[in-house]
Amino acid sequence: SVLLPNMADFDTIYELEEDDEEEQDEPEPVVRSQELPRPRDAPDPVAVRGAGHITVFGLSNKFDTEFPSVLTGKVAPEEFKTSISRVNACLRKNLPVNVKWLLCGCLCCCCTLGCSLWPVVCLNKRTRRSIQKLLEWENNRLYHKLGLHWKLSKRKCETSNMMEYVILIEFLPKYPIFRPD
Repeated sequence: SVLLPNMADFDTIYELEEDDEEEQDEPEPVVRSQELPRPRDAPDPVAVRGAGHITVFGLSNKFDTEFPSVLTGKVAPEEFKTSISRVNACLRKNLPVNVKWLLCGCLCCCCTLGCSLWPVVCLNKRTRRSIQKLLEWENNRLYHKLGLHWKLSKRKCETSNMMEYVILIEFLPKYPIFRPD
């Protein structure tokens, strides 16, 4: 037979008595963010940069499909190319509309005191959100199982002080970080 615990004791909080209360160490700080701290021996994240010729508010019209050599042995080149192709398809669908609105917004900018650029800002935000959801789906489908995490991240351009969006591929720790309290 199986013994079930008393349900009255289920919500009770018990305090543990310590012998030496004088020798208490300071507790370790608790990490409250959703992102886990990177282990010291983890490789640097891989950044897949935009390779398109049109950029709207830092978001390029396509990403580079060249397989980074750092990912060899972690993911198949075909899977990498398929994932990047899905992101590029999302960009191909949404960015031409953004460019048209940007041109209209720039033409009418003086008359509307800049308010004509709001549709472009909203459309660009919607495009970024759809890419983030796509990458989240890809992570849940495949990459978390392989120890990788893909995300859309804003980075400073290598050639100028402008900001650009890149796909950042981070290496997850092999074992979850567990700190006993």
